[in-house]
Amino acid sequence: MRRTPALIAGGGPAGAVAALRLAQGGAVPLLLERSRGMPDALCGGFLSWRTLESLASVGIDRATLGGHVVRRVVLFAGRRRAESALPAPAIGLSRRRLDALLLDHAIAAGAGVERGVTIRSADGTTLHTSDGATVTGTTLFLATGKHELRGASRDAAIGDDPAMGVRVRVAPHPALARLVGDAIELHAFAGGYAGLVVQEDGSANLCMALRRSRLRAAGDLPALLTALAAESPALGERLAFLGDTPTIDAIANVPYGWRTGTTTPGVYRLGDQAGVIPSLAGEGMGIAIASAIRATGHWRHDGAAGAERYQHDLARALHRPIALAGMLRTLAEHPAGHGALLTGGRIAPLVAAAARWTRVASVSPGSASPA
Repeated sequence: MRRTPALIAGGGPAGAVAALRLAQGGAVPLLLERSRGMPDALCGGFLSWRTLESLASVGIDRATLGGHVVRRVVLFAGRRRAESALPAPAIGLSRRRLDALLLDHAIAAGAGVERGVTIRSADGTTLHTSDGATVTGTTLFLATGKHELRGASRDAAIGDDPAMGVRVRVAPHPALARLVGDAIELHAFAGGYAGLVVQEDGSANLCMALRRSRLRAAGDLPALLTALAAESPALGERLAFLGDTPTIDAIANVPYGWRTGTTTPGVYRLGDQAGVIPSLAGEGMGIAIASAIRATGHWRHDGAAGAERYQHDLARALHRPIALAGMLRTLAEHPAGHGALLTGGRIAPLVAAAARWTRVASVSPGSASPA
């Protein structure tokens, strides 16, 4: 059995920032990541101004990240359109680039990173891998994203018509770049919504959150895209750039709205393993990174014993953002609620305010700076 003071499960933004922060503080964490290379993960693509501030606090500035500058949010509902300026510039950045950059910084700071390691299950702060090995940490930072880990599953209720996430990557095209410009787009339709943003290489990331009943009604994912294009003209215009055989990624049973204030002793739950905000808020990456900074701050002061307080504090910080995003999600996926999202050709004040109210700070009120 291998032992380490700080063990991290998952090499996405939450796990990588946790590894970076721990290494910056003099620890030698061990991070286990299942992928050998840097695949373009299903979720992400948008970094808000608050997320950029969080990354800057750990030594990664906007110039290092690159990315496509985003200044506006544009909302489509049926044939209606409205837009609003963001409170501050954000960026569109692929998960492939973001994840690789964060892991590189963690390694340079002294963190141990092992790729190609599949974790089969967890038992407290001990991880069991597919090759029969066992790795245990005094502390475990659980950062497996939306993917469940046997022995550490979320206590989330799925419901009769659970949500699923669908992602397609649209190849770079000058006409698409002109169409979307410096906006992040939200497309509301019956049973769900889609978000689209241009990334650093000119490609566009199109992520959808929708009810499983939409897929059942369509039959399969290509047919679902065809149906959505027909009922949402603006979305259909963007989907036309996909070509005949697009690669479609999907994940089932996403527990949007779930959060937890409890944890197993010695286990810090990060990102989607702590709370899952509806993706139309654009704060999934922000929560992942903020939770890693908060967790490592607690660990520096209290070690493994700080996990319970950290989880309670994070759950409290996530309450308003997740609740507000959940309300907007309900309005987005029911056509009767679309009028509350758009007022007289403009984005409703509540939606515009949500751009501020759904952000999550990386430092708890009254706590020490993460620097």
